[in-house]
Amino acid sequence: MVLRSTSWLLLVVIGVLAILLAVVDATFAVRPRDIEVIREFPATLTVGEPSQIAWRVRSHAGRTTSVTVADAIWPSLQASRRLASFVLEPRQQHRFGAHIEPRRRGRLPFGAVTVRTVGPMRLIALHANRTVGGTIAVMPAYPSRELVRAKMRIPLESGVRAVRTRGTGTEFDQLREYRQGDDFRKVDWAATARQQHVVVRDYRAERNQHVVAMLDNGRIMAGTVGATPRVEHAMDAVLGLTQVALRLGDNVGMLTFDSQVRGIVPARHSKAQFSKMAEAMYLLEPALDESAYNVAFTSAAARFRRRSLIVVFTELVETVVDEALIPALAALTRTHLVVVACVRDPDVADWANQSGHTAAADAYRSAAAVAAIEARERTIAKLRATGALVVDARPGALATDVIDRYLELKTSGRL
Repeated sequence: MVLRSTSWLLLVVIGVLAILLAVVDATFAVRPRDIEVIREFPATLTVGEPSQIAWRVRSHAGRTTSVTVADAIWPSLQASRRLASFVLEPRQQHRFGAHIEPRRRGRLPFGAVTVRTVGPMRLIALHANRTVGGTIAVMPAYPSRELVRAKMRIPLESGVRAVRTRGTGTEFDQLREYRQGDDFRKVDWAATARQQHVVVRDYRAERNQHVVAMLDNGRIMAGTVGATPRVEHAMDAVLGLTQVALRLGDNVGMLTFDSQVRGIVPARHSKAQFSKMAEAMYLLEPALDESAYNVAFTSAAARFRRRSLIVVFTELVETVVDEALIPALAALTRTHLVVVACVRDPDVADWANQSGHTAAADAYRSAAAVAAIEARERTIAKLRATGALVVDARPGALATDVIDRYLELKTSGRL
């Protein structure tokens, strides 16, 4: 009994001492409220663009303390770290950072930051959550950027410069000597008589024309081609077309729609227009509704009255085109030059070309693929019969194919 009483007494003493030590440790621990956290990050990024995020942690306390800072970062930012532990001296600052590379577009607001401090005897840890505001705007991916730059022969280091495209436009550019293959209709006979050799006139495509992108954001654009949603392929092409058209001196605008009109960017020519076009798209998510082509095309006809090149980015589903797209096109084709742009699925062509099937399922798949290709060709023919042009591109080539068609129309004087 004596030993048992002594043991209990010893345990009580140890417990009381532990509590006292914990109270002392907590008393002398630096409070999380005395730790200031500042987050540094870019306001705008593009999907897939590597960047940096950093945290500056400053102590306003008069004692050294061990600090752990954890940030609630969006997983889609793919941050290399979100937590750090370190010793912070009195009135001093510590900075740490992380690599980020966003995988999805949209507005990504930051959440709470957790600050944890440890007492000098490391018995007690104090936690506090605080809001450190801020939002990263992640713009649509532009994977065709380098292809577009190469096509326009714009060196990366040259910045923005005028791009001249000679053609059969109506704006006079310059006089030059005749070269083999030149059209005799371009000969300037007065200048030829003065110079005593054949001189021709060069024309350049007109500037200050209007180009309007109409981005379908309805249900059919949510499907993927090459693991990428169709709407993302379209956004890449919109950005490429915008870059080229602006460099050629044209005004660029946009209308986004699904079951209703979601946004309109007035046609302008300015340094800020490319950013405005990207900002108009980065929050869009395909709606699970049918696209209201009639509403969208009527709105576009009312908003963009000057003759324009209107590029409709959508998908060619035969029933949708027959019942909704073609009947609505008349609102645009009366005044504007219309291009319907879409991405075809290369897997369908591969399935259609397969032969020597050993399983019935493979034969059925090939037959369905052949039927799908035939339906797509019929749909394209119907669209062309309405006066619209069609660009049906493979994945990764929609931007360059649309740009090629734009340049062809511009230099031929059809726009």
